[in-house]
Amino acid sequence: MSSTSYNKPSALCRIKGPLLSAALAAVLAVAGTTGAQAQAQGGTLRAIVQPEPPMLMLGLNQQIPTQYVAGKIYESLLTWSPDLKPQPGLARAWHVSDDGKTYTFDLQQDVTWHDGKPFSADDVVFSVDKFLRAVHPRARVIINQFVESVTALAPDKVEIKLKTPFAPFLKAFVSDNMPIVPKHLYDGTDYLNNPNNQRPIGTGPFMFKNWNKGSVIELVRNPNYWQKGKPYLDGIVFSVIPDSASRAVAFERGDVDVLRSGDVDNVDIKRLKALPNVDYTTNGWEMFAQQAYVQMNQRKPPFDNVKVRQAVMYALNRKFIVDNIFFGLGKVSTGPISSKTPFYSADVTQYPYDIKKARALIKESGVDVSKPIKILSYPYGAAWDRLGEYTRQALQQIGFNVDMEAADAGTWSKRVADFDFDLTFSFTSQYGDPALGVSRLFLTRNIVKGSAFVNNVGYKNAEADALWDKAATATSDADRAQAYQQVQKILVDEVANGYLFEIENPSLYRAKVHNLVTTAIGLNDTFANVYIDK
Repeated sequence: MSSTSYNKPSALCRIKGPLLSAALAAVLAVAGTTGAQAQAQGGTLRAIVQPEPPMLMLGLNQQIPTQYVAGKIYESLLTWSPDLKPQPGLARAWHVSDDGKTYTFDLQQDVTWHDGKPFSADDVVFSVDKFLRAVHPRARVIINQFVESVTALAPDKVEIKLKTPFAPFLKAFVSDNMPIVPKHLYDGTDYLNNPNNQRPIGTGPFMFKNWNKGSVIELVRNPNYWQKGKPYLDGIVFSVIPDSASRAVAFERGDVDVLRSGDVDNVDIKRLKALPNVDYTTNGWEMFAQQAYVQMNQRKPPFDNVKVRQAVMYALNRKFIVDNIFFGLGKVSTGPISSKTPFYSADVTQYPYDIKKARALIKESGVDVSKPIKILSYPYGAAWDRLGEYTRQALQQIGFNVDMEAADAGTWSKRVADFDFDLTFSFTSQYGDPALGVSRLFLTRNIVKGSAFVNNVGYKNAEADALWDKAATATSDADRAQAYQQVQKILVDEVANGYLFEIENPSLYRAKVHNLVTTAIGLNDTFANVYIDK
């Protein structure tokens, strides 16, 4: 790997003529300074958080509602442009050694935590080498496998040495994947029961103010934010509105400025985006490339039998699910890696809708599927409720005896994290590379309790494990592609997860709201650049 250094001012100094104007415009756009004359200071952005998150400590919980709210409180070293190029976050510059094993980060200066304590390299060392290594379901996989040492070279400089090259390492630095947490509040404590989990302290542009459970979460402007003059907003109010129809009405009435994917039923999207002075986008998910899947607990019958899992795939009409349950906002998946993610391969076994094939596989399996099982509901709105009911009916057609179990977000997370389920649903993000967002769901060593986003189904395959590791450490894209192609074939044949569809995520917002979606992490970003017309 060639030596790479990113430092915006010095890079611009080496560019002349028309290229300078283009480069400068790009940098200003990322920094949110384009059209600065029109940016208004003040105002409160009104949003919805659905479902209500179980907590806001982003290092301990990475459910989508937590990411949405806490992404304004916590920051990582980098953020990402829509074309997945790294941009400054808490790191102002970074350098990768020729051998791809040493990463040096120059940190932003004069940054303070929300409690007024100074941010420094010690916080980064603690976050990566101790906190995230211990508790984060995705980051710890990467850190434990690849990170040899994390060292503070100076108060504003951190060096991370890898055991072996890991090509997508920089992409790990996203706010929900590698959030930087305050050492002075967490070092030497019980992370899971630290009282600061209830009142999160970060470096982001917004500070936690209040959480009235079941009603509202309030954030306020950080007056000492390291990006001078930002944020523009005075605050953000996230309302908790349990009913989908009521959330749609709140947007129609103007009580809410922003709707995320899942805030309202998909059937309402077309009508709401046609309202006057409403903007619509599906941008801002480039880093995530989310995929929905059905999780079957492979530790016990009937899903410990591969033929039963294959039968489930044939019994589900996934095109019907996309077109009729999610109203076309998606694309049928072919396997564990999204078609929007590098190293995707379509050269895998297909599972067209075929009830006769499903019944034949159940018969071949010799498994008695009439013993009662339960579908643990996925608490992310009416579409997921309908998916659960559809799946129940589909499984009944091939002989299953199925009941539904209701769950809120916290209950679902705990049950799945404890492996306490028969069948449930989920969707996860891929983070721009299979080594970051996909392998975590299948590696045998990632069968660990405590998170809903690891290998919760208990899938084990030593050959697949070896291929994941080979792909992660290979330095050539050709070698990585070959390994990923092989592992996709294995996982699809064995139905390691029930691949449903690639999610298309719409965002709706008032036309008076600007700079809402400007990066590859979209609405989960900090909102430091968001402003509202007066």
